[in-house]
Parts: sequence; structure tokens; C-alpha cells
Amino acid sequence: MTATLSRRNVMLTLGAATMLAVLAPVPAAAQDARAILKSAFDNWRARSSHATVEMVVKRPGATRTMTLESWTEGEDNALVRFTAPARDAGNATLQLGSTTYVFNPKLNQVIKLPASAMTQSWMGSDFSYDDLSRSEKVVDDYTHTLIATKSAGGRKLYVIESIPKRGKPIVWGKQVLTVREDGVLYSVEYFDQLGKRVRVMTSDRISNLGGRPYPVVMTMKSDDKPGQYTRVTTKAAEFDISIPAYLFTRSNLQNPRD
Repeated sequence: MTATLSRRNVMLTLGAATMLAVLAPVPAAAQDARAILKSAFDNWRARSSHATVEMVVKRPGATRTMTLESWTEGEDNALVRFTAPARDAGNATLQLGSTTYVFNPKLNQVIKLPASAMTQSWMGSDFSYDDLSRSEKVVDDYTHTLIATKSAGGRKLYVIESIPKRGKPIVWGKQVLTVREDGVLYSVEYFDQLGKRVRVMTSDRISNLGGRPYPVVMTMKSDDKPGQYTRVTTKAAEFDISIPAYLFTRSNLQNPRD
């Protein structure tokens, strides 16, 4: 009788262990990695945003400085319009979901960019058109692993390795993103399909902006082009604002309303 009860207890224990294994959630580290990244992009764009930005493009023997305005709404809509200098003023980029349009005032023409053009340089900078859509695409199209924690300036930093999911049209072999504990995107390293780092974006100055900690100055550099970079400085920004529906339209891209 005792032996029978003992065997029954063993079987019950094994059964319970099996059920726990089946019902066990995704490891906390994996959950945390995705949640950390989502908080960073939510902090970046909020539900909506409007910003005034200065962009400096450094090249051998020349430096270009441009100013622009940007608007975002949700995860899919974004509009960027250059306001200075005169030769660049009026150039604009509109993103509606996975579709990107550009407007060239000299041609007075709206062009829909093919997918193959998304990795091309945006306005001669170190950023690509694809970088403009930095949002849920990174969160949803990659598998994320928290690989390290460290500290800088008295703040904890989370280092996350993001590997593209199979079947996703992504040029990078992986990204390594570092997020500060308060949700600020601290840096992004981009690696090719062979695992070689090819460029890095860093947050050079973080301040309170629009009621939140924000990467006010960010720099993108390519590893094979020493001395060259693109630096963006957010001069002013407001978040979670009401934006009229007409703003994110092809008509407004070409003929902006006041």
C-alpha cells in the first residue's frame, strides 16, 4: 500500500511539473527586452509629436546645416519638411505605414519610393529613409534578448541584441540597442549579415524635453567613414498633441497648408 501511494505521489508530482512546464510563460528576460525597447520607442514618438530639428552633415572639406520640422502620429504616420537653407527648403518626406513618398519642390513632383530605395541616404546624410520609420518595426520584426546591463552617469543601461525574424525584409544581420532605465534610447549599433558592425548611432546629450527625458542630440556614424557623421539636435518638441488629419496626405506633402 505504501509503495503504491509513493508511486502515485511520484506520478502526480511529475504530472504537475509537466503542466507547469507547458504553461510556463516566455522567459522574463525575453519579455523584458521587448518591453524595454517598446518603452524607448514610445518615449521617442509618444502618441503624436511635433519637433523642430537642426541636422548637421559632416563630410571631408564641407559641412552642411539644415533645419526641418517633423510630425508623427501613432506608429505609422510621419512627415518631415525641410525649412532651411533655401536650396533645401520645401523638400519633404511622408510615411504612411510601409509606404514612403518624397516631394522635390524643384520638380514639383511627389515620388513613391520603391522598397529597394529605403536604404539609400536621406538628404545626403548618414541616415536612410528606413531610419525615419524607427518605431514598432524594430520591436515587432526582431527577436530580442537582454544580453547585458551596465551603468553610465549614475543610470542603469540595458543592452539588447535584436535578430531579424525569418522572412522579414531587413538588411541588417542584427542590431544591438542600449536603452537607459528611464526609457531613453542610448545607442544603436548596426551589424551586417556577416556580423560586422557597420555603423552606430549615439545619444550625445539627454535632457528633459516636452515633459520627458529625451535624446536631444544624436549622432550617426559609419565605421568605414572616419571623420564623417550626421548630427541631429532637437531644438523644440511637443508630444501627445492633436494633429489635423490632412497633415499626413499626399496633397499636403506637395501643397502644405499654413
